[in-house]
Amino acid sequence: MKINVAYYISNIVTIFIVTMFFSCNDSFKQVQKLGISENEPIGVEYNSNLKYTDSGRVTANLISSKMFDYSNRDFPFHQFTDGVTLYVYDKENRKSTVVADNAYVYANTDLIDMQDNVVITTHDNRVLKTNQLFYDQKKEWLYTNKPVSFKTDQDLINGNGFDSNSNFTNAEVLEVTGIITLED
Repeated sequence: MKINVAYYISNIVTIFIVTMFFSCNDSFKQVQKLGISENEPIGVEYNSNLKYTDSGRVTANLISSKMFDYSNRDFPFHQFTDGVTLYVYDKENRKSTVVADNAYVYANTDLIDMQDNVVITTHDNRVLKTNQLFYDQKKEWLYTNKPVSFKTDQDLINGNGFDSNSNFTNAEVLEVTGIITLED
């Protein structure tokens, strides 16, 4: 019985090539992630100054000394630590300022989550204090369901929640307590 060595070698090579072909998949993303832990940021930026625009008009400006980039996650976001300042501009270009210890900006939702010692000072010097505040950039809307303290020229209003447009013309404190002046 004569053994055809070339036939067996060609079959083995063919099986090897087919196996390698089917074992190769879209591993480019895996190669990109090589050496990067899923829980670690892919970058750190110092002295950030981000501007958000709508139709060429600046609607918000976020400034922070340190930003972590988690855009490698399934739900990408940026984390701002070491203090953050958000300037919100209304249609008349009047500036209100939001200061917080930390913030998260979620890329898919255009939502900014300001946390810890949040203080808003409006363009007309009204002051709101809370521990968490969300800013929806698309709707230009600020809100929270955490306890708040809202000080105007005449009143000190406390409550559990806050809703307002970015220029504070529709500001509303929810579940109100405190000293409120009412007109007759």
